[in-house]
Amino acid sequence: MAVKIRLSRAGAKKTPHYRVIVADARSPRDGRFLERVGTYNPLLPRDHPDRVKLKLDRIKYWLEKGAQPTGRVAKFLGSADVIPMPKHENPIKAKPKAKAQARLDELAHAKTQDSSEASGSDVAEEIGSAAGGSSGDDKVSAEPVDETEANKKNETEESEIDEATEADASVAEPTNETEEPDASGITDKDAGSVEPTDESKADEVRKSEKPEVEK
Repeated sequence: MAVKIRLSRAGAKKTPHYRVIVADARSPRDGRFLERVGTYNPLLPRDHPDRVKLKLDRIKYWLEKGAQPTGRVAKFLGSADVIPMPKHENPIKAKPKAKAQARLDELAHAKTQDSSEASGSDVAEEIGSAAGGSSGDDKVSAEPVDETEANKKNETEESEIDEATEADASVAEPTNETEEPDASGITDKDAGSVEPTDESKADEVRKSEKPEVEK
């Protein structure tokens, strides 16, 4: 048969007192037992020597026979260095409820978002600083090229201006072959080719119409 080392309740209402017993696993909590191997009084302080009393030699005997302690008794035996201390596992009751779990999920999600935003801003700052350094180097290396191009442009513009001014001067200045016009705007060369005006024609007609004077 399966044998358990467990607690059996005694005492009045709201003043519990437990016995540590060895009993058949099929027996009820406060039913028949095989042997009483200790006591447990939860009303006493934790450091009180009478809080837990155990018959360690009899407990070891039953453990050798294959008896299995319950959770609470296993803690007592672990603190007494009879068996290894069992690992504490939270029961289902200790798990947070639905609303509390939702709040915990929201907090965890907010933390992950904050961490991702912080890492993204750090990466952007690093990229910006790297880009700023590379652009500064590019500007420094590009300055001589810009100066040479500007000098070439200035030289071409100056040469074009000089050519234009020379052409204007050659057109505006009179040469030795041409004659300066007089106040009327007609040169001596053009005087012979000027057509007679109406007044000169009328004078010629009058001279032709005058009768010759007899000598």
